Amino acid sequence: MAKPLSVLLVTSEVYPFIKTSEDADVWYAHALGTREVGHDIRVMMPKYGFISERKNRIHEINRLRDIPIPVGDEKYPATVKSSSINNPRVKVQAYITTNGNFLDANKGILHDIATGKEFANNDDRFIFFNRTVLETCLLLGWFPDIIHCVGWQSALIPAYIRTMYAQEFKKTKVLMTITDFDDQGVFPLKSVEKTGLPEPAASALKYKNKMNFLRAGIMFADRVSTTSPGYAAELQASKEFKDNWLPLLQKRPLAGIPHGIDMMQWSPKLDAVLRAKFDSSDPSNKSKQHETLQKLAGLKVDASTPIAAFVGPLDEAHGGSVLLKSIPDILKLGVQVIVCADLPNDHRKEFDALAKKNGQMLCYKHPADEEFLHHVLAGSTMLLKPSKSEASGQYQRVAMVYGTIPVVRVTGGIAEGLVDADDKSGGNAFLFKKYDAAELLKTIKRALAAHASQERWGSIVTRAMTTPVGWALSAQPYDELYRNLMKDKE
Repeated sequence: MAKPLSVLLVTSEVYPFIKTSEDADVWYAHALGTREVGHDIRVMMPKYGFISERKNRIHEINRLRDIPIPVGDEKYPATVKSSSINNPRVKVQAYITTNGNFLDANKGILHDIATGKEFANNDDRFIFFNRTVLETCLLLGWFPDIIHCVGWQSALIPAYIRTMYAQEFKKTKVLMTITDFDDQGVFPLKSVEKTGLPEPAASALKYKNKMNFLRAGIMFADRVSTTSPGYAAELQASKEFKDNWLPLLQKRPLAGIPHGIDMMQWSPKLDAVLRAKFDSSDPSNKSKQHETLQKLAGLKVDASTPIAAFVGPLDEAHGGSVLLKSIPDILKLGVQVIVCADLPNDHRKEFDALAKKNGQMLCYKHPADEEFLHHVLAGSTMLLKPSKSEASGQYQRVAMVYGTIPVVRVTGGIAEGLVDADDKSGGNAFLFKKYDAAELLKTIKRALAAHASQERWGSIVTRAMTTPVGWALSAQPYDELYRNLMKDKE
């Protein structure tokens, strides 16, 4: 048997500590799944102001108190605490960075959860967090085989490792994962000085007369990945990436790794939130969940009325404007709509007005708590994902497990594993290609036509619920990527 590797996964969010997007579930499943494969994986993330230390069993570590972390000309104290991520099979060590100036003072990751406004000091906050990761390793005397950096929020780590901490981490490899290429961590050029990075790393942060976190991460990482093969292909086909970013990969391929869900976190048979359990062999209690959801959402209780749900940010990337434009026509079809948003957004007033006007047909909930989210994914008829661009996503996979049929625009990796139900060989979803409200409505009408036939809809639901969507999809590709990374020569 191959020797297990030590891996430090660095991310800005991971369930159960915090979840403002599907990424939190992605890295939760990844951490537990990688541990099950046998690797010594640990997770590190910041503690934001609304994370309860008591609820999440976050405890102090004596030797990791009040670590002085420089940001610009000042030093600020970081206290790194301990917790864990668990399921009945495995346990993963978690390190949680706390700090009164940059982290605990802010109730949100990048945006205030009450107002939706972006924090003005996000550059300082994540310069601080990146440096705490490396200082923590130094104090623990733990230098993992691989540091896996997720998103721009951890993208300074490769630059620090290859310059200021080169000797200490000389045997450590760095994997940089792009979760959203449109979100690169761009700040004013003067922010470069706050990093304390020497040349040429400081110059690597400069792109288009701005400071760019992700640029440095890609330039100094040993390998670069994305969260789906489809998104990797999409990026490499784009002119911006091909001309200005692909050369940074030093002729190493951009790895697109498929992502699955944790089947213990998401299972209609095991879900502690659901009173009426069901599975693919007996989905009859799905109808009870449908009615439970209608009650919780304040909708008219009617087993025969389909529910179309949207879960996620109501921004342009995730199809917020397309959804807003479509809702009046969706409601005219006799379909109830539930919209769960994570943050206040530009369309908040419009969605609020629609919800008031359409009472028992439309529920607009923001933010949606975890229990309500489970009810939505279990009780809805279909899940809408009209995204303009999205790397991978998780909820379309979760929805299938619960017999909720995805209605998805084909982009990035969100349609991977999905087959259109109108395909002659049968399918498990309804897919469309044009980013357009009319196209979304047309696809919903196709789904409703199938729903009108109990036999046909039952077949689609069965195929969806039996489609492999678990983390096993990711296990071998990640194991291979990690092991090949260790074989790379300098």
